[in-house]
Amino acid sequence: MYNQITANKRKTFFLIALFTLIIWGIGAIFGYLYGSPWYGVVPAVALSLIMTLVSYYSGDKIALASSGAKRVSSRDENPYAWNMIENLCIAQGLPMPALYIIDDPAINAFATGRDPRHASVAVTTGAIQKLENEELEGVLAHELSHVKNYDILVMTIVVVLVGVIVLLSDWLFRAQFFGGNNDRGKGGHPALLIIGLALMILAPVIAELIKLAVSRQREYLADASGALATRYPEGLAVALEKIGQETRPLVHANHATAHLYFSNPFKGSKDWMMRLFSTHPPIEDRIARLRGMDGERLG
Repeated sequence: MYNQITANKRKTFFLIALFTLIIWGIGAIFGYLYGSPWYGVVPAVALSLIMTLVSYYSGDKIALASSGAKRVSSRDENPYAWNMIENLCIAQGLPMPALYIIDDPAINAFATGRDPRHASVAVTTGAIQKLENEELEGVLAHELSHVKNYDILVMTIVVVLVGVIVLLSDWLFRAQFFGGNNDRGKGGHPALLIIGLALMILAPVIAELIKLAVSRQREYLADASGALATRYPEGLAVALEKIGQETRPLVHANHATAHLYFSNPFKGSKDWMMRLFSTHPPIEDRIARLRGMDGERLG
């Protein structure tokens, strides 16, 4: 269990390092064109940071509003969900997050917020009605693990890096199209024009794939952390099985917030292309990992 958590964290930081290498590579091309790689890097980073900071501090409100979630203001409104998440928070040493209910028959949930003291957990009515006590507990423990592991912070960093790569790729192509302004003289360099075109097309796609890979690694990590918190991986595995049997997507699902959910809120094809661009690992892989955990190592 602990080895899996450590491995997932290591893979996440490795993938983030790939972002940095791509940015350095694009910066090197700028350096060739303009004499300094910072010519395009600095404004791109600044713009991405501004956009992401706005999202970081207000993104939770946007996600909750777009999902149609309604806040549970007191224990009396939904004592079952309130007591369960409160007990899980006590066990993990976390402050009680704001609890929201999404009126939707699909089984799902998500957590948002920039840190444990500014966190919210939303769960669908379908999850509350269709999951047994241990299963719902596993789902909520998974979501609280996202909060405890600061996954929102990690994904914010990833979004910044994706934005930087997209902007730099576009600027690099425009610079080559209109001609670089360096001591080699104006005019585009044919070789660099090809490189710039390739980067413009491929870099954003590669960056998006890395972002999705990071998102999938964070899901594996939250599964492992959630199972560790409940000491019962089977509950989470059965919840995933029930989700896998459903065909109904979330009514208010959208691609901007899809990575937040416990499982992919869209139901579609299971071919390799859908898996490649999915925000979540395949459900069967998550179940296999949970059931492959050695029970003795949870104690």
